[in-house]
Amino acid sequence: MDNNIHDKLLDSERKEVGDLKVRVYDESKKIWRVAFPGMIARVCAYGTIIVSQSFIGHLNSVDLAAYSLVQTISYRLASGILLGMSSATETLCGQAYGAGQYEMMGIYLQRSMIVDFLTLTILLPLYIFGAPLFKLLGEEEQISDAAGYISWWFIPVTYSFVFTLTMQMYLQAQQKNGIVAWLSLSQLVVHVLFSWLFVNVLPWGVHGAMAAVNISSWLLVFAEFAYICGGGCRETWKGFTWAAFKDLLPVIRLSISSGIMVCLELWYNSILVLLAGYMRNAEVSISAFSICININGWEFMVCLGFLGAACVRIANELGRGDANATRFSIKVLTTTSIVLGVIFTALCLGFGNNIGYLFTEDLQVVKAVSNLSFLLAISVLLKSIYPVLSGVAVGAGLQTRVAVINFSCYYLIGIPIGAILGYVAKLEVQGIWIGMNIGIFTETIALLYMAWKTDWDEQVRIAQDRLQRFQVKSSDDPDNNNGHA
Repeated sequence: MDNNIHDKLLDSERKEVGDLKVRVYDESKKIWRVAFPGMIARVCAYGTIIVSQSFIGHLNSVDLAAYSLVQTISYRLASGILLGMSSATETLCGQAYGAGQYEMMGIYLQRSMIVDFLTLTILLPLYIFGAPLFKLLGEEEQISDAAGYISWWFIPVTYSFVFTLTMQMYLQAQQKNGIVAWLSLSQLVVHVLFSWLFVNVLPWGVHGAMAAVNISSWLLVFAEFAYICGGGCRETWKGFTWAAFKDLLPVIRLSISSGIMVCLELWYNSILVLLAGYMRNAEVSISAFSICININGWEFMVCLGFLGAACVRIANELGRGDANATRFSIKVLTTTSIVLGVIFTALCLGFGNNIGYLFTEDLQVVKAVSNLSFLLAISVLLKSIYPVLSGVAVGAGLQTRVAVINFSCYYLIGIPIGAILGYVAKLEVQGIWIGMNIGIFTETIALLYMAWKTDWDEQVRIAQDRLQRFQVKSSDDPDNNNGHA
């Protein structure tokens, strides 16, 4: 009798383990179906900026430092706001797709474009007055003047983000990631070819590098727009509609909280680069720190693929009303991101001494990058985890909570510690980076705790209420055509 009971228990355990393996496999397939194309899209988009930096870096050190300042401060600030505000598209479209409200997704896309376009227009002075701004911040005059010129070139690039970001998140929410990945990969290839042609063959120098990034960015906009309007999204795109101008306030609120959440993360790095500009030998400090930040940022783009996957999976399950599936998805996402982080950390440790040669031939800059390689590896590991947790928050519409966590961990902990270690303890750039890693570590712990303590059954109810409220407000047209053009 005891043997029979024991055998039954073993069979039950084996069945549970087998069921768990099947569930993990199924969830992993759903995650990678979104994450992998998202990774390619993010890496390629960021790659266009890095490729331009690499071409400019082989021209001269002043232009490299100037480009680094614009890219890590003005561009990162503006694009960070757009990226954050566009994540509201992920929340709304993801939950609408999960709930089967397909007709609303095209309206959410157009509303997000309107909000992002107006926001960027307000931010234009960052680029128009680039040179005076950097001089006001205490940067060297020669670098500031060069940065002011490059800032003008970045204006059309950033406007292209208004459309590419929102369209990519709209497509991602309905599992159409393949087209996003292919178009983004094509953009990167075109960008490399134009950069080589304009900088090395013609040669047009800085003008050529910036012209190449502008051309490739807008080609991507037109390609994505052609796919959506050309029949690629028949269920969710019904044409332009005046309904996009209605009920903008709820979208603005969610976009602002999303924008603050992401910007507090991206501005964190920008402030640290700015601090590096006050060090001795500012050209070397800015260039080396910016190169490491950009390598870190490129790996972060891979993790943003998982952020997008987390957002889509959580939003879809909340839209469907399944809290248990939401919890399980969070566990699988977090575990997978940690494994990826360990792999990337090992790569950074293995190739840290030679990374700088990808961007410059200046031996001082290369040596400075090598000295930061260990801290870069630690940062890569930490940055592989928290984007997934941020994606969970975006999928649930909890951006405001994450914004509070980001502000506390980065600006009350990370930056003060980095400034003290850099200036008071005389550790300079290494001290700034140590402070940055401490801020990221505390943020990761806080986000893990938030995900653990969140009542996901309550979040299901909130998601259902949000969708119902937006659907009713936007369907006041009797024949439900919402004024489509």
